[in-house]
Amino acid sequence: MEAAPGRPAATALLRDRVLGMLPGRADWAAVRRSPRRDLIAGLTVAVVALPLALAFGVTSGLGAEAGLVTAVVAGAVAAVFGGSNLQVSGPTGAMTVVLVPVVQRFGATGVLMVGALAGLILVALALARLGRYVRYLPTPVIEGFTAGIAVVIALQQVPAALGVTDAHGDKVWAVAADAVARFVVHPRPAAVVMALGVAALMLLGARWRPGLPFSLVGVAAATLLAELVPVELARIGELPQGWPAPSLDFLDLGAVGVLLPSALAVAALAALESLLSATVADGLTVGERHDPDRELFGQGLANLAAPLFGGIPATAAIARTAVNVRAGAASKLAALTHAVALAVIVLAAAPLVGRIPLAALAGVLLATTVRMVEAASLRALLRATRGDATVLVLTFGVTVIWDLVTAVAVGLAVAVVLALRAVARSARLEQVPLDPGEHSAEEHALLAEHIVAYRLDGPLFFAAAHTFLLELAEVADVRVVILRMSRVSTIDATGAQVLGDAIDRLRSRGIVVLVSGITPGHDQVLSALGVADELRRAGLIFPDTPAAIAYARRLALAGADPATPPSAR
Repeated sequence: MEAAPGRPAATALLRDRVLGMLPGRADWAAVRRSPRRDLIAGLTVAVVALPLALAFGVTSGLGAEAGLVTAVVAGAVAAVFGGSNLQVSGPTGAMTVVLVPVVQRFGATGVLMVGALAGLILVALALARLGRYVRYLPTPVIEGFTAGIAVVIALQQVPAALGVTDAHGDKVWAVAADAVARFVVHPRPAAVVMALGVAALMLLGARWRPGLPFSLVGVAAATLLAELVPVELARIGELPQGWPAPSLDFLDLGAVGVLLPSALAVAALAALESLLSATVADGLTVGERHDPDRELFGQGLANLAAPLFGGIPATAAIARTAVNVRAGAASKLAALTHAVALAVIVLAAAPLVGRIPLAALAGVLLATTVRMVEAASLRALLRATRGDATVLVLTFGVTVIWDLVTAVAVGLAVAVVLALRAVARSARLEQVPLDPGEHSAEEHALLAEHIVAYRLDGPLFFAAAHTFLLELAEVADVRVVILRMSRVSTIDATGAQVLGDAIDRLRSRGIVVLVSGITPGHDQVLSALGVADELRRAGLIFPDTPAAIAYARRLALAGADPATPPSAR
């Protein structure tokens, strides 16, 4: 009967959170500030995004049209509902790395279903306000999988760059190796020259004139050259005419259980890459701060919308977002303009897009992978600590050999273990001298013979507790042990239990244990587990160290029975 009033409250809370995620007056006020700059920035990003959208669509396995549709639909929805004024979303290389095995196992309809499920997961994460926790992902894990993704994307381009269309293999490196073997038997130098030429133009052009869209220039030049010179090159192929009609044919509720692991992987990657991209965008500007939960909400709606039109899962793109910021974008209008411009291209220039050689798109992505890797950052992490280097190399290797999600899980697990080991090592049990005060030499000798004080520093938790027990259990030839706990930073159930075991061992050997400086938070844990209850009843727990030392001195100097409570003396 009491649950009924709670349901309206929960519903109201959910409603308020959803309303809080929707675009507000401040968003539209930003749009009115400098629309001209936003329009120019949006067109600039569209020029850069076009070859990337085509290339990522082809690499994903669903075709160039899927990449374009994703850039348009997801780009527009994420721009309107996302939590960053400067973010640009669409298909990305990291996402294609996750999608390729999904295409191989479940086909195109499986990818669309995975995208929709991932969208629901992202919306749920946003409403649960979990966006802020992505910031805790360790830098070596991020750098490791970013470098690994770059290598995987480069390996994915090997068949197209070599002009091989029938390479096979279970993993991307196996497909690349098969493509190389087939190329050796039947070399196609035109494809290699075109791919390397486009990549070189992009890399060298970016150094010469960073603001020019050399990716589009390279693709256009390669397409024109392929039309003028009679060489055999694989093309994108004919794109569908007009805008695709929305469809729900991909929905299969019976397949949810099978596709859910892939959807979780896609959602995790979309959340991670989008929030990292938003953080980068904030760093490139002054005064801009994204809302992580709104960003997840916008990415979730974008991934729900894209499959309706045949699009692949999307996420924010760091490279396109950076271009948007440098082009002068100041509001969501820029990203929305980018999506509209790409939609016009889909409607007006589909026949021309279909003539683009796959080798040219391979060159675009090869150059993109080179830009993805921050060599200086990798070198710095490798030199930082042995633990950071281990996590980075391990994450990188697992990404290339197995898959991205496994790599992040393994890298994060190893990083947590190493962090726990470092924290555990910071916990210390240190014997400290007693304050001699105004006592005679005889009293000092007696105190030194019978009393020892230990200060506990740092966390007392499961990773450090057993070492602490071993150290404390070695105490010998004393009548009184004082445990000073004021510097214990944290204590968990395992630490409290081990502390209780150590106290019991000392008491079983006839040693009096006095405890001082327990904070209220730590006392709550100790009391809940019944640790040191006998000490508390005997009055052997003191608020501060001086009180414990004074009582210990009275014991030692009077030669009293340590087991006798102070109240009975």
